[in-house]
Amino acid sequence: MKFILFCLLAFSAKTLFAQAGSEIFLFDIKTEGNQIIISNGINITNHKGYDNQPSFHPAKPIIYYSSFNDSGRSDIKFYNYQTGKSANLTETNEREYSPTVTPDEKFISCIIQRDNGVQDLGKYPIGGGKAEVLIDNLKIGYHAWASKDKLMLFVLGDSINTLHFYNLAKKTDDELAQKIGRSLHKIPGEEAMSFVQNMPGNEKHIMKYDLASGAITLLANTIPGKEDLTWLNRNTILMADGNGVYFYDLNTKEGWVPLFIEGDASMLKGITRLAANSNQTKLAVVVSE
Repeated sequence: MKFILFCLLAFSAKTLFAQAGSEIFLFDIKTEGNQIIISNGINITNHKGYDNQPSFHPAKPIIYYSSFNDSGRSDIKFYNYQTGKSANLTETNEREYSPTVTPDEKFISCIIQRDNGVQDLGKYPIGGGKAEVLIDNLKIGYHAWASKDKLMLFVLGDSINTLHFYNLAKKTDDELAQKIGRSLHKIPGEEAMSFVQNMPGNEKHIMKYDLASGAITLLANTIPGKEDLTWLNRNTILMADGNGVYFYDLNTKEGWVPLFIEGDASMLKGITRLAANSNQTKLAVVVSE
């Protein structure tokens, strides 16, 4: 009986931390008139297993991402797209996910997943070093910075995932919504955040949270059944339907329009997460391995 229980626990742990194999491709992106064009896609990970959750440095030619090592634990790695070189930021016994440059650009914040299932929010010095735990009283799945001491959090619950707004300086935690998606973002050029609200059926809404007023308003429906998005600029949202990338213009509200792809697009299969850099010249696309 003890042997069976041990096997069940081992299987449960393996299932909990298992992630599908994925790669990150980096494209050039540009806007010409009413068309958005991506080109010159290159595989920047080229590594067997999980490589995911890309996030750009706001001022440097660097992408941070989460990558499984040979022991099946995720570390934070980074790729410099000027030099074409990759390196590890972390090599720990924990599992790090969702690397994000902090507003002061001195740290990389991330989810630190422990073997006991705890998921804290922490930060590592951007040049390497030991982690500092920021929030350890919530099981955090994803996060996005609103300002130097305020964050939007996706908090995992037993049955419902909830959206929280957390003030690190005051240690206040406000629940804003329930049944949300994992895609949280600061809207470029605005004092506002976005999140995805799951609706009845398969419908999902992209919502705006105004940081000054606290008002929550509807921006657009997602691509049916999808929740991963990124902002190209304050008026343009990018999403994928699995095999193609689309944009939504908040000025025209004409629906989801496919991006034009120059060159080889055979790698665009099983697309999930997207990330664009701050000057709208690079797009990272996560695809199935």
